[in-house]
Amino acid sequence: MSCGDGLKVLIVNASDNIGGAAKAARRLHNALIGSGINSQMLVLTKVTDDYTVLSDESKIKYAFSKLLPTFDLLPVKLYKKRSGTLFSAAWFPFTGVSERINALKPDIVHLHWVCGGMIRIEDIANIKVPIVWSLHDNWAFTGGCHVMWDCDRYKEKCGRCPRLGSDFGMDLSRILFFKKDKTYSKISNLTLVGLSRWIASCATESKLLASKRIVHLPNLIDSTTFSPIDKTSARELLNLPLNKKLVVFGAVKAVSDINKGYKELCSALHLLENRNIEVVVFGSGLPKDAPKFGFNTHYVGYLSDDLSLRVLYNAADVVVVPSLQENLSNTIMESLACGTPVVAFDIGGNGDMIEHQINGYLARPFESKDLAQGIEWVLNATNYSELALNARAKILREFDSNVVVTKYIALYQNILNTHGHDKQIVAI
Repeated sequence: MSCGDGLKVLIVNASDNIGGAAKAARRLHNALIGSGINSQMLVLTKVTDDYTVLSDESKIKYAFSKLLPTFDLLPVKLYKKRSGTLFSAAWFPFTGVSERINALKPDIVHLHWVCGGMIRIEDIANIKVPIVWSLHDNWAFTGGCHVMWDCDRYKEKCGRCPRLGSDFGMDLSRILFFKKDKTYSKISNLTLVGLSRWIASCATESKLLASKRIVHLPNLIDSTTFSPIDKTSARELLNLPLNKKLVVFGAVKAVSDINKGYKELCSALHLLENRNIEVVVFGSGLPKDAPKFGFNTHYVGYLSDDLSLRVLYNAADVVVVPSLQENLSNTIMESLACGTPVVAFDIGGNGDMIEHQINGYLARPFESKDLAQGIEWVLNATNYSELALNARAKILREFDSNVVVTKYIALYQNILNTHGHDKQIVAI
């Protein structure tokens, strides 16, 4: 099957523009359309006015969809010692998503982040066409957690879940694990996309997905949208100082989400010797008890549009991503595309994008001292211009839309032509 043969793809995600997975899914959707593919996107919560993005627009069902994330959390709330990280039960019926998918009659359904009450686990098996599922986090192969950290119970059957604060073997995580196992056994044509080498490897080690086909393919980025602009102009647009080194940090819930590493960043900033620095935090407003870094700090809030993000990345001298777990960070990819070096811990998929001391710095995991050393190394680099060129070259070579979208199209065609029976990890 070629592009001209009318390949019809349905991208499914909880939202079209809220969260990292939504942005990645929509970028793929747009790239497919740009390549002549008939792509539509089905979401629970529609933010944009894009006519190719579908949602239920009746007022009653729209109001109902707003309650689904709350309903999904009801079983989780029984665990009073649970951690602050997200745990999705995916138990609520009557959402009608699988029926809507089947009614649209796509050739391929490409699932992305489908939690928040979007679809019940069992209903995934009701989808009648081949399924591709991009692993944006750990949820597809665990008993419900999205961030597993150092827990490896997913390799067997979960239970005694540290995210739930549970000491019981037959807890919610094990019940959900068994539900997933039963559901996946009913799906004959399921291909998992490991967006990073790390998460692809985790999926192969899991009991749930070990027998399924797993391919390694990254998210993609439009390198014309995220590209270098003059640093002085960028700072003037954001009213940021022209005579300081700017350290930028940000994510959705940048300060409140413990996985984003705000605590580790604070410790690192206190260790910096360079005092000609100011800090910029995006994804969060000014917190109630804002820490004192010894530097002037700018909280610029949530930036939802690509243009604002592009300007901010270009205003920065270095972007720091101190997350405790990352799969394939949009922030890292976007910053590098703009030619701004990135410092992050050497965990997850960070090494897929950051080449140590070539386009950024990979710090030893969770060591604030080495994180601080990485920030200093980038800011003081005598070959900073070379780092910036290397950063963008890496993205153009391996993650640009035009490079990656052809690999996704080839994957879809291969699944339809061969029924996706190859079980090994494949780098397309």
